[in-house]
Amino acid sequence: MTSRERVLAALNHIEPDRVPVDLGAHRSSGISAIAYHRLRKHLGLPDLPVRVYDMVQQLAIVDEDVLDLFGVDVIEMGRGFLLEESDWKPWILPDGTPCEIPFYIHLEQKGEHWLLLDEEGSEVGILKKGSLYFEQTHYPLMERGIENDHFEDLELMLGRQMWSAVAHPGGHLKMDEAGLQEMATRAKALRESTDRAIVGLFGGNMFELPQMLYRMDNYLLATGLYPDKVAELSEKLYLIHLKNLELWMSAVGPYIDVVLFGDDLGGQQGPLISPDAYREFYKPYHKKLWNRAKQLADVKVQLHCCGGIYELIDDLIDAGLDAVNPVQISCRGMDPARLKREFGERITFWGGGCDTQSILPLSTPEEVAGHVREMSSIFAPGGGFIFQQVHNILANVPPENVVAMMESIHSH
Repeated sequence: MTSRERVLAALNHIEPDRVPVDLGAHRSSGISAIAYHRLRKHLGLPDLPVRVYDMVQQLAIVDEDVLDLFGVDVIEMGRGFLLEESDWKPWILPDGTPCEIPFYIHLEQKGEHWLLLDEEGSEVGILKKGSLYFEQTHYPLMERGIENDHFEDLELMLGRQMWSAVAHPGGHLKMDEAGLQEMATRAKALRESTDRAIVGLFGGNMFELPQMLYRMDNYLLATGLYPDKVAELSEKLYLIHLKNLELWMSAVGPYIDVVLFGDDLGGQQGPLISPDAYREFYKPYHKKLWNRAKQLADVKVQLHCCGGIYELIDDLIDAGLDAVNPVQISCRGMDPARLKREFGERITFWGGGCDTQSILPLSTPEEVAGHVREMSSIFAPGGGFIFQQVHNILANVPPENVVAMMESIHSH
């Protein structure tokens, strides 16, 4: 099987020749730039520039030699959009390691901290001294409050929160005629250069984006106090996403295999909202967006959804979801055997392969390998499993443990 065939077989619940492997095909299956620099040194690989494509999470692009070495079967479409040396500029990681960042990222040093700026030059995030990630500092609609909002400038305000400065479907390319044509050209070239499955990162967040506008506590409170306003906002947000999805898919749809949406619906102790609230405010729009993506191209739909989401999985499947990541097995309700038994024939678990809270950073390589074998023996039978560690490999993970994890999944 080619890598693409292997991934598609697993997504169709056909057991492939081996478990498909993801490392860096989306913003929650990657590796910290600091950890990646150490990994390359540990492996004795050539000294290439460490390129940080996700400034907020400080994630590195995984180079072709590492993809080959670890038998990675999936890549992100956006890696084909930043190919020229001029697309990158120098920066320094928090541990002092030189790196490169995309040319369109706007940073400003303020004392011992780094500020992340939007296109207008306004602060939207901060990397404080001693921290490894940017934190959001500006919530464009927080002062207005959802109860007083009529949402006339919603699309404009979406462009003024932190994630819009670093992550949108076309990278630095706009959703105009020229930008869409360039997306199509670059996505086509990537498709023709690889037999790996390609993931296109769309986003389309229904639950999270309002939190980035009003701040999480305010928005969650509003779901109880102002349900009519929350419903109105969801409808307007959906229409913006639908317009962008149709434009974006018209350009890249023929060249990708998976469309990735995002919405963190869970926390460590379970869902952040009740199943009833999910069905009222978000499920109808997830269903419309996910099914529209499948109408526009021959793609599978994947949702990035952190946390304990056991109580929501049936509804996610009913809404048309094909795969979910990162399958946070350390959360309440997320027992791997139970998940596979109850949902394994109806959804693909894209993750759950190695716990990143306690096992990957804190265990010995032998313990990591044993844990990976155990998780794979649960999730892999009958297909419906694509291996990735639970979320990103963080900066404190020893390179020996990364190697043990990747070797174990292949030996299994």
